[in-house]
This record gives sequence, structure tokens and C-alpha cells, in this order.
Amino acid sequence: MGQSAEDRRLAWFDPDPRGILPLDRFHLPRRLARTMRTTHFTVTADIAFEAVIDECASAVLKRPTTWISGRLRAACVALHRMGFAHSIEIWNGDTLVGGLYGVALGGAFFGESMFSRARDASKIALVHLVARLRAGGFVLLDTQFATMHLMQFGTVEIPRAEYRSRLATALRQSANFHCAGVSAALASLVQSTTDMS
Repeated sequence: MGQSAEDRRLAWFDPDPRGILPLDRFHLPRRLARTMRTTHFTVTADIAFEAVIDECASAVLKRPTTWISGRLRAACVALHRMGFAHSIEIWNGDTLVGGLYGVALGGAFFGESMFSRARDASKIALVHLVARLRAGGFVLLDTQFATMHLMQFGTVEIPRAEYRSRLATALRQSANFHCAGVSAALASLVQSTTDMS
């Protein structure tokens, strides 16, 4: 990642502990499940990758500066064109109101950044991402850090050594971001929350 938007260097971050979101223990908050059942947002994947990364890099009130530098953006766009970087987009009509992007290698997905211009839009993108990763055979969702925002979904911290072991296993896995069964996996996530209500 970059240190700032102007920094031409790319830094390798290897935090200890490391944040991951266990796909088999993903928690969908009930209020968000209700929102997803009634929302009129449209969700797509890999339709507007560059727009998503640009929105993630945009200045907002809570984050006036960004770590997404021009060099990092160019690298991610190149990875997207090679089929390794992916995005989830949330639309309100023709307007992009939320999304996220990350990099997929083997059975690991490395979440990079997300944005929201409408209530719950980035959260809905995350739920759709988890459904897609489950359906596609992914076994590791790397969040790098366990923020309060991500912890509500089940993100945990694990020691660096454990992370590296899980990563090695995930990289040997075969997974498919553009797979069949995403709708069924999403319905299962939402239904399991409804059943607990």
C-alpha cells in the first residue's frame, strides 16, 4: 500500500496481529439483513473497477487524505485487467453509491478498501463479497486490520504465524470469483439471520 496519495513508494504491511474475516463465521447484523431485503440497490461485480478504486481514494470528511497513490492505483488496475483484482459495486439507479475492491490469489481474497455514499452501501457490498467468496471456494478473507466497522461482521485478529499458515493453505486452493451459486449463497446468509431473529 502507499503511505499517501503523493508517495511513489509502495510499502509492504505485515501487521501482527492480522485481521481476517472468517467466511464460515460471518455475522450479518439483523438490521442490515432487513435493509437488504427491502433495498432497491443493484449489485454488480467487476463492472466499474476503476470507478470503485477512485471513489475509495476520494477525500471524505472522516478521511481527508488517502493512502491510495497513483502508483498503487495503476498496479491494481493492471491486476484487474489480468483477472486478479475485483470489485463489488452498489448502484442506486445509474449512480454508484458504494463498493469495495481487493485482490484474489488462489483461495485468498485481500480486501483493500471500501466506500459508501449511501447508508449501508459498503456494508451491503461486503455481504455480497462474502457470499461470492463462499460460493467460489475461497477460504481466507484478509482484512489486514480488525476495525470496529469490520468487527461487527465477525472480523478477528490472529497472530502473524497463524495468518501465514492460513495464507499458505489458501494460496494452494483453487477458487473462482466469477462462479455460479452466488445468489444461493447470498440467500443463505440472509435467511440464516432471519432464522435467528
